[in-house]
Amino acid sequence: MQPVIAQVTRDIENRSGPTRDGYRAMINEMASAPSDRSRLSCGNLAHGFAACETTDKSVIKLMNAANVGIVTAFNDMLSAHQPYEAYPTLIKEALRQVGSTGQVAGGVPAMCDGVTQGQDGMELSLFSRDVIAQATAIALSHQMFDAILMLGICDKIVPGLLMGALQFGHLPMMFIPAGPMPTGLANKEKVRIRQLFAEGKVDREALLEAESASYHSPGTCTFYGTANSNQMMVEAMGLQLPGGSFENPTTTLRDALTRFGAQQVTRLTRNSGHYLPLAEHIDARALVNALVALLASGGSTNHCIHLIAIARAAGYVITWDDFNAISRVTPLIARVYPNGSADINHFHAAGGTGYLFRELTEGGFMHADATTCLGVPFADFIQEPCLEGNTLRWKTPASTPLDEAVLATIEKPFATEGGIRVLTGNLGRSVIKVSAVDEAHWRVKAPAVVIDSQHALQQLFEAGDLDQSCVVVVRYQGPSANGMPELHKLTPILGVLQDRGHQVALVTDGRMSGASGKVPAAIHLTPEAALDGPISKLKNGDIIELDAYSGTLNVELPEAELAQRPPTKGPDSNGSAGRSFFDAARRGVGNAEQGASFLFPTKGDR
Repeated sequence: MQPVIAQVTRDIENRSGPTRDGYRAMINEMASAPSDRSRLSCGNLAHGFAACETTDKSVIKLMNAANVGIVTAFNDMLSAHQPYEAYPTLIKEALRQVGSTGQVAGGVPAMCDGVTQGQDGMELSLFSRDVIAQATAIALSHQMFDAILMLGICDKIVPGLLMGALQFGHLPMMFIPAGPMPTGLANKEKVRIRQLFAEGKVDREALLEAESASYHSPGTCTFYGTANSNQMMVEAMGLQLPGGSFENPTTTLRDALTRFGAQQVTRLTRNSGHYLPLAEHIDARALVNALVALLASGGSTNHCIHLIAIARAAGYVITWDDFNAISRVTPLIARVYPNGSADINHFHAAGGTGYLFRELTEGGFMHADATTCLGVPFADFIQEPCLEGNTLRWKTPASTPLDEAVLATIEKPFATEGGIRVLTGNLGRSVIKVSAVDEAHWRVKAPAVVIDSQHALQQLFEAGDLDQSCVVVVRYQGPSANGMPELHKLTPILGVLQDRGHQVALVTDGRMSGASGKVPAAIHLTPEAALDGPISKLKNGDIIELDAYSGTLNVELPEAELAQRPPTKGPDSNGSAGRSFFDAARRGVGNAEQGASFLFPTKGDR
């Protein structure tokens, strides 16, 4: 193993001793009975299978046959989740072929950040992750199941499903993906149209035409944001079948992978002889493998929050310093938009996860002995699916990149590090993604333009007040303030200013996902403004220096002056779009570095 990655893995294990022991004690107690259904009374069990077909009822009565609980995030507003409508039927048919059964245990909410960007509803987005985790726990609370299949792909949905499933870690679990939509309008062209619209050079009709050509069919969005980063990570953790994350929906191979996945999870149950409960599957090696895959591919900064929350649900404590340490030694060997021009389909065709994982594992960057859903070590898990007639087969992945503009080697990477760095200074701690930022913009020193809403930036831009070098400070966007929405409305304007030759940067206690792109962005700043962090004391014209080289973020003010400045009062938030239901979540949520979770807040350290 690469020495730093091996050391960080040990550090995670060592610091997590008490919390991991507590988690395992809870799971061991749940696993003490031979079968969940054996605990149910006859009345309980009759209620549990009342709606099943007669044959399925007979099988469920047999405590040695697997009954698989399906938790689905299906809705037909989300393009990524629309294909899941037919999955339960396909899964149940596949399970019957191996003498098992399946039931839809429950559905979870699945909101689309693409629909809610810049809208009031986006303030519910991050909190929806913990709601999904709770809904997953409710779905699985009936004690009817021997294994779990998760149908979910996007943003907060996959982390929430996994966090919820980990509360039932005595059961095996797998994810079943649906795949990305086919390629539409090139991402670079989409960004060009967005910037032209921001400048008033094209109208709304032209913008909508471009957006519709980009997001045009069922399937995940094709840029490498949080949804596709989720798929990369769960495959790296061995939680879904190898090589299948980015197969398009409705193909014959996609259906074959779904059937195989449904049957495979039954081979991991207690009565199968190859018992692999989720609590044993998800360990420090799996978490580090996910982090390495994320960094080597330039994935979403949202996982600087989500992976920490997932780890905490399994009893592990991961910090931003772990991200920073691993990022500094992990080579960037994939260029997928916004880190390059290729979309996720192009990445898949160029070698995809099979090539990426093989290169990283052979180079000592991923744990070759980590556990996987195939019941083999991770080194043997790295395969590609294919069809021989109607039969699913596995083959060795490509050993060299099929497109050197998209995939590189460890010896000649696109960059020597993964691109996520921690910034520290007198404004607090934050993270920055530099893998898509030209090094000429890694250091920005300029006057602050302080706003309390992303919408205010458009007004300043249209008034001509932003035609200068500046550090835009968007505060009161943290989890305690308004649920930490993503701030994608900023990106086109900041990109225009940078293209005009200005030195521009962003500092915020909010989120930007993978879409911060070419503009340096210090995000997830903690302590946040709503908790009287230093960002709440900034004024227009304060000189701020963001330096990704040294990993620092400072305002040029004497320590005494910064301490004496009173914090400003943040904007009032109304209760529209359901936001009033989340007042308790805002009061109890942990900070961004703790995973921004109201399920696992850290007392006294928000």
